[in-house]
Amino acid sequence: MDNATHQLVHYACYHRDPRNIATHTIGIPLIAFAIAALLARAQWATAGLVISADWVVWTLVTAWYLTLGQRALTLSTAGVLALLVALAHPLGTAPLHTWLAWSLGCFVIGWVFQFVGHYWEGRKPAFVDDLRGLLIGPMFVVAELGFALGAGRALHAAIEAAAGPVRRHGPAGKHPE
Repeated sequence: MDNATHQLVHYACYHRDPRNIATHTIGIPLIAFAIAALLARAQWATAGLVISADWVVWTLVTAWYLTLGQRALTLSTAGVLALLVALAHPLGTAPLHTWLAWSLGCFVIGWVFQFVGHYWEGRKPAFVDDLRGLLIGPMFVVAELGFALGAGRALHAAIEAAAGPVRRHGPAGKHPE
């Protein structure tokens, strides 16, 4: 099992409720956008080139993803994160109140989605036990979206074999007896 699969299995063990996965599909991109927007404010010029903290962090995170294996998934995740950074980057030069309102607003709303999902899951977030969960979260969301589109069947099977299937719910969100 490659490291990406191992990390995703560990993360998936905390995310078997479909409602939790759905809230993460909203919350994690909001949090990533917010972090990029917050970091975009830190910019410096060197040798005629403007460097910003948002793209520096994206580069470091992408380099870490590439060490994990699952090349298509890691590149897809890096691409999604690059899109979020590109969308957030203009906020770095916005007026202070606009920058803070968007950045902190998205950050708080994203975490509300996360914690509602974990309330439904009945389990603490994965990052509480392993801080790498903060970096695996975006990859998990990209993988889940890929699975929903029929991609990554072998990875999906490996995750479900190790972490168990996503639970199905009956009426009103009740677990079937």
